[in-house]
Amino acid sequence: MDADQTANDHAVPLWRAALPGRPLTGLTVLVVEDSRFASEAVRLLCLRSGARIRRADSLRTAARHLQTYRPAVVIVDMGLPDGNGAELIARMAALRPRVPVVLGMSGDPDNEAAAMQAGADGFLTKPVESLAHFQHLILSSLPPEAQPTGLRVVNSDVIQPDRGALRDDLAHVAEVLSAASDTTAIDYIARFLAGVARSARDEPLEEAATALARDHSAGRALAADLARISGLVQDRLAAGAM
Repeated sequence: MDADQTANDHAVPLWRAALPGRPLTGLTVLVVEDSRFASEAVRLLCLRSGARIRRADSLRTAARHLQTYRPAVVIVDMGLPDGNGAELIARMAALRPRVPVVLGMSGDPDNEAAAMQAGADGFLTKPVESLAHFQHLILSSLPPEAQPTGLRVVNSDVIQPDRGALRDDLAHVAEVLSAASDTTAIDYIARFLAGVARSARDEPLEEAATALARDHSAGRALAADLARISGLVQDRLAAGAM
């Protein structure tokens, strides 16, 4: 059996009786996200909901995953290191049979329009932490034949990812900053750090990342922005990412 046939065989999830409080039992979720902190949030939400999860940190890695299996849900960050998440959303939406649920995700709510235009079924705004919202968005996007039956208890819990994943993200920023010398690297750092900061509810760091993106877009000198971000990142690493 070839990879395409294997993927097609799993295009629509087969429901079994969901465990109490785990309405996504039987689903496999692929999250395409380069931030470990944001990925950890989605992992915990899936774990609490009964879903299995796989992670890809780039468009290229996602393509390798999708060559061998077809998840029921694909969650795509809009800013990835090797391209725009809208590209992958459009490819997922065009597949036949289609992936049942395709969601966009970003720390910038302005990216929702681009995700929906590309064919997404819904959009998650970082920080992604509400169990009830996560479950509702996926369940409401599933086709009728894949919907679970019976009553569902709405869980109001909010998840809190391990801060170790945040430290990994900040260490990655520090590494990229140390070698950042071109436009692509600066664009990436501004997008990546803004998403991480929003997920961590770190307003000073988010403001610094936003200022870097704004000044870079306007063609202004970036030395002060980069120095500010570097200092904030190093402070948080020294403090254990708080």
